[in-house]
Amino acid sequence: MKTINPKDVPQAFLHSQLLAAIAPRPIAFASTINKDGVPNLAPFSFFNVFSSNPPIVIFSPARSGRTGKTKHTHNNVLEVPEVVINIVNYPMYQQTNLASTEYAEGIDEFIKAGFTPVNSEMIKPFRVKESPVQLECKVIEVKELGQGGGAGNLIIAEVVLMHINESILDSDGKIDQFKIDLVARMGYAYWLRANNNNIFKVQNPVSTSTLGYDQIPVDIKNSKILSGNDLGMLGNFNELPDETTVNEYKLMELSDLFINYQDNPPILEEKLHQKAKELLSEGKTDEAWKTLLAFNNR
Repeated sequence: MKTINPKDVPQAFLHSQLLAAIAPRPIAFASTINKDGVPNLAPFSFFNVFSSNPPIVIFSPARSGRTGKTKHTHNNVLEVPEVVINIVNYPMYQQTNLASTEYAEGIDEFIKAGFTPVNSEMIKPFRVKESPVQLECKVIEVKELGQGGGAGNLIIAEVVLMHINESILDSDGKIDQFKIDLVARMGYAYWLRANNNNIFKVQNPVSTSTLGYDQIPVDIKNSKILSGNDLGMLGNFNELPDETTVNEYKLMELSDLFINYQDNPPILEEKLHQKAKELLSEGKTDEAWKTLLAFNNR
């Protein structure tokens, strides 16, 4: 494993490796305004939500790695402590990327990137009409992390109003993760689209009584077929099926495997593990457990 001491490498290299490793990152398309009323619009991927009560978002317009200068967004919130965080989705990613250009101070990125400004209701900066979700925020703190190039400036803001385009809502009035079609930043020049091809659902542990990895039998943990993700699914299960249930499943669903490979236990075990892996890929954890335990009940 390669080990990097941040003090021993150039800042630009460290920056690129951090962004390549810590990804995907959501994008805060930040709309601000200076004391003279000049708007600014810029995307930042050092961004996330950190609290829901109160609703707090934090993003960081870092200093330029080349010049060490602060971004216009940072300067603006010091003058007018308000910001709209516009969420970026796929239909607007190229225009958003265009807005990241380091235009001279006073240049309106709404015009340069072709976005439509909409008046906010509780703060001065404009919202981006094309954005599916717009968060009107009051800045409560700006924490400068350093003075050199690449140093972050944490802008901590409270969401005072949230606007959601109704076209991305499901039948329950909640944001549909497929309809919103979000994008995120990866390392270097790579982006990510969160669509049907790469969104997947994972069952969160719902009980303190889940089995855990340590309760999985050693022969299953040492499987050459099952992956770490497979074992994680097995561990995220509340209770092992009892012997009677396993035997019933064995007779009903696994009899062909046992008949075909009864004289070759290593191959039988391999086939059962392959079957369990298929079941896990379909989200059938109970059936997978019964398949795996059936080998010990042969």
